[in-house]
Amino acid sequence: MKNMYDHFSKGILLGVLCLASCSNSARSEQEPPMNRYKAVFTSIPQEVPTIKTPDAPLAGNGDIGITMGGAPDSLCFYIGKNDFWRAYPVYPGGIALPGGLSISSKSLQGAGYYAEQLPGSAEIKGRFTKEDLQVELSAWVVATHNHVVIELTANEPIEINLNLWAAQGNTSVTAQGKEDIHWVSRSFENTPLLRWPTHVILAMNTPGSPLPHSDRVLLQPGEKRWITVTAYTNHDTPQWKDRALSEARKLTPALLKDLKKEHQQWWNNFWNESSVAIGDEELERYYYMSQYLLACSSRGDKFAPGIWGTFVTRDEAAWGGDYHLNYNYQAPYWAAFSSNHIDLTKNFDQPLLDYMDMGRQHARELLNCKGIYYPVGIGPKGLCTSMWPLTPDEMMQKYATRENTIDNGYKFLGQKINAVFSVGNMLMRHYSTYDEAYAKKVYPYIIACADFWEDYLVMENGRYVIKMDHFNEVMPNKRNKGVWRNRLGDFNSTLSLGLVKMLFKGVTDMSIFLQTDEKRREKWNEILTRLSDYPVGKNAEGRMSLKSMERGPQNSVVRPSGLNRVSIHGLILPGGVAGPVTDSVFNAILLEDVNHWTDRQWNPDDWGNTSNNGIETCYPGAVRVGYDAEKLLQHLKRRISFSVHPNLWITQGGGGIETLAAVPLTINEMLMQSYEGVIRIFPNWIMTQDASFKDLRAYGAFLVSSSLKNGTVEMVEIKSEKGRTCVIDNPWKGKKVRIVRNGKDEEVIGGSRFTIDTKEGETVKVLPARGGSTSDGS
Repeated sequence: MKNMYDHFSKGILLGVLCLASCSNSARSEQEPPMNRYKAVFTSIPQEVPTIKTPDAPLAGNGDIGITMGGAPDSLCFYIGKNDFWRAYPVYPGGIALPGGLSISSKSLQGAGYYAEQLPGSAEIKGRFTKEDLQVELSAWVVATHNHVVIELTANEPIEINLNLWAAQGNTSVTAQGKEDIHWVSRSFENTPLLRWPTHVILAMNTPGSPLPHSDRVLLQPGEKRWITVTAYTNHDTPQWKDRALSEARKLTPALLKDLKKEHQQWWNNFWNESSVAIGDEELERYYYMSQYLLACSSRGDKFAPGIWGTFVTRDEAAWGGDYHLNYNYQAPYWAAFSSNHIDLTKNFDQPLLDYMDMGRQHARELLNCKGIYYPVGIGPKGLCTSMWPLTPDEMMQKYATRENTIDNGYKFLGQKINAVFSVGNMLMRHYSTYDEAYAKKVYPYIIACADFWEDYLVMENGRYVIKMDHFNEVMPNKRNKGVWRNRLGDFNSTLSLGLVKMLFKGVTDMSIFLQTDEKRREKWNEILTRLSDYPVGKNAEGRMSLKSMERGPQNSVVRPSGLNRVSIHGLILPGGVAGPVTDSVFNAILLEDVNHWTDRQWNPDDWGNTSNNGIETCYPGAVRVGYDAEKLLQHLKRRISFSVHPNLWITQGGGGIETLAAVPLTINEMLMQSYEGVIRIFPNWIMTQDASFKDLRAYGAFLVSSSLKNGTVEMVEIKSEKGRTCVIDNPWKGKKVRIVRNGKDEEVIGGSRFTIDTKEGETVKVLPARGGSTSDGS
């Protein structure tokens, strides 16, 4: 195993040495190796502030995020926080901007702009040059505390002016103080529609400065100056103001140096959780930077991130920056499971659990059903963010109809599946960890979804069918001039069939694991057995292809349109109910659909038509059905170049942080799969291209490592966290393998697939048998 990782480590070291010799700024010998995947900026960001994804340098700690906008003489750090919400049930409620810190100096007017976004140290570094003057900046959010830290140095004397500010308006109330600490606060409270109050404080200090607690900093050559902003909300602590002021006062240069070490250790631990090396530095850069941006946006013990993560630069973020339940909320987490970044996923469930009482009310009042029924958009603490406008006039202005009482005023958009969509993430984590405490936590939610679908399914002609659950969102808008009900009536949507099958398979598995609800399993198994088949048919070319639904509105005929983003959600991600093991014949139909994606792409660089939504879905979905690996990576690179920001955030029209799953999930699925209960090593990789991976997480609570060299798998290492039985496809087809435990040969086995019994905490190595023995019957 040592040789397997030596090559990867040497590659990182060479990259770091190259950067050290080529960079214009001095680098410490201790610079984190992951900084080789940095993003570089040579011009002023243009999309800051924005209601969507900023194009600026970014840093964060999963709760607080900073976005560095502006020119060298007028920099602006926008400070976002995942728990600062304007808790309105209608847009423009949702996530809001606390405020920021502006840093200005006339001496830098017209200066050259250079900045780096460094994933290894989780910081922004800037260098601004005007003639002989050079000012350098480092900005980071302490990984383990609520502090933003900005460090400044200069080669000539210069005065820097500081302006700490709170965002204004939108029914907020602001305050400020300049006691021993300069602070500003912003609050949403005491307005009629507000569901709960939110307060935030930003407290600034200038530790070690000869002008302490001042709004200006004097830089002298060779000296470093610190600016800190401490941020707390009432959701962090009821003593939010006192806590921020107290902690801000205590910050000293010595303490900041200790916090920097603690910060760096957190990020070192994060990057040590898993790794890949694929011989393609361009894709590796997007792989790791995507994980960096997600880690900046999500932390397990904090509020879950909305659509734009912690990088909120103005109020009225698109779609309220809320938790959009028909894929946007779920998708950012998908790569974190297999990448072994489980902590990033631990905040996912709480908003869903908090909405259960309202979900039961919706199911009972709107559909006369048991269980839970969720609208398209929610927020934290039981908040619905997606009600129709509250007045008919506003409804007419925005949606071309005065009818604002559709579904009692809540936006379901014709979809019954929103609650079940999130079960996919719960099952991914369950199968990946087999954590009993976690299973007990989410089981009531999954049971409530099962209650709903047991009640909602209809038995017709010996099979269960799904009526009036729609493949796409159905709603009034200006294009259809309010005439929209003729689009209602989907029958057996592929999305619905797949997610319902996922639900009943998952609830059965979890009930067995928890040893509960045994009497209900017979009904669940009957549903699984008698649920309608996925609709397919012959297309215009005469080949079998997937349909989006069996019948359309008013029983209209539906022509096959092939596998696409929405059907992938039901069948593959997060559904996980289709694949080569589940049904090889059906999988072949899906693969042929993917082979024909080029027939209908509108842009040669946009394979899969993901410019608006779906890059995180279509590419890993294509991997799972077996699309050609070399072609897929070519398509992926072209798609990235089609729309990507300088901060390496791959963008699309319809959403934000979900795209951060695209490259990591695609690469992970190419290197290792386990979603059908079978571990596959390099299942869809370019076998002539050397690659390795360390500690990717597989279903069954296994951490798997392997390497490919010269077309041959060198070995497989499996760490068993829970002592479960491991099923693995033979990586050496036609050969027997050795199973090595505790450094000793235990047994030689053969077959195209084999089972390994493991013990909790055990590491098992799988190697080709000596002498090239062939296996029996493979």
